[in-house]
Amino acid sequence: MATATAAKNLKELVYEWEGKDKNGKVVRGEMRAGGEAVVGASLRRQGILVNKVKKRRLRGGKAIKQKDIAIFTRQLTTMMRAGVPLIQAFDIVARGSTNPRMTRLLTDIRSDVETGTSLSSAFRKHPLHFDALYCNLVEAGEAGGILEQLLDRLAVYQEKTMAIKNKIKSALIYPIAVLVVAFVVLAVIMIFVIPAFKDVFSSFGADLPAPTLVVIALSEFFVKYWWLIFGVLGGGTYFFLQSWKRSVPMQKFMDRVLLRVPVFGDLVNKSSIARWTRTLSTMFAAGVPLVEALDSVGGASGNAVFAEATEQIQKDVSTGSALTTAMQTTGVFPTMVIQMCAIGEESGSLDAMLGKAAEFYEDEVDEAVKGLSSLMEPFIIVILGTLIGGIVVSMYLPIFKLGQVV
Repeated sequence: MATATAAKNLKELVYEWEGKDKNGKVVRGEMRAGGEAVVGASLRRQGILVNKVKKRRLRGGKAIKQKDIAIFTRQLTTMMRAGVPLIQAFDIVARGSTNPRMTRLLTDIRSDVETGTSLSSAFRKHPLHFDALYCNLVEAGEAGGILEQLLDRLAVYQEKTMAIKNKIKSALIYPIAVLVVAFVVLAVIMIFVIPAFKDVFSSFGADLPAPTLVVIALSEFFVKYWWLIFGVLGGGTYFFLQSWKRSVPMQKFMDRVLLRVPVFGDLVNKSSIARWTRTLSTMFAAGVPLVEALDSVGGASGNAVFAEATEQIQKDVSTGSALTTAMQTTGVFPTMVIQMCAIGEESGSLDAMLGKAAEFYEDEVDEAVKGLSSLMEPFIIVILGTLIGGIVVSMYLPIFKLGQVV
């Protein structure tokens, strides 16, 4: 255990160095190593006269997100197009990163590549950040000598995938935020405002209207059990989200439910189709065999229904069935996608047709998000108006009756 801990601490050490190259020019950089002596020896082998080696420890930092990987891929592509050597490109990106964890990750990959490991193998050591699709495309690029082009495809793929996710999130954030605020406002009214009205009404000495009695009863329940209500809602939401995140059966169940939800289900379906076709188009264009490409496509769709359909398609294709026939058998894909795939298979341009299908459904997602946003606003206004208006009217009914008596 002590050895493992020591090794882990040793791995976290990064050294910044400064020296002069063979031409006497001052050069600087950083290197991950086990000690200053290792850094000095490595630099001397490169013909660098070391003047200063400074140790720094990288700790903390934000978690590495998909956005960070997408930005890294785009930066690496841009520098490779400009003719910057791969090792130097990693140095530049690592120094430019403001997240210590991202810097540490890129430094590790750079060290592996510098010692002779292929770029795809270096990426495969970090499966949490570089999935099978990413590594397979990089490997295909290295094998075919087209790494720059495939990194560009990867960057485009990641940017479009993130754009779809962000659009769906933006469609959900507004209604969820409004509903949460509405619940808090209702709770405040029930706990603090309604009891004040109740004290006033008790001095009337008359029977209260039924709506007012219902609201007062609800208020008394809130005042007495507010801790239970907030605890059940908060705890229930937390455990539900955790089970959705960690339980595979729960994920499959919720993915099926989401596809059947009115209005929103159509948005989820279109986004899954867009990601599925975009992923398969990217893999197929890179020269990855169809059966192998389907390994990564199902998970990239982001929905268990499409993942299960992809597994069935892979089995059918591996036994000799055409892709179009296998897709039609699942009953998941719309007719337009199947027809475009059929045209692509017949013409030998499957990747181009899949790309066009992906573009079409990405545009459909845009329109669906706009429509959902415009639909949710009046819907939420009606709900909130009914709730708040109902409470206000219920509280003022006794006052109106008192005015009529007077």
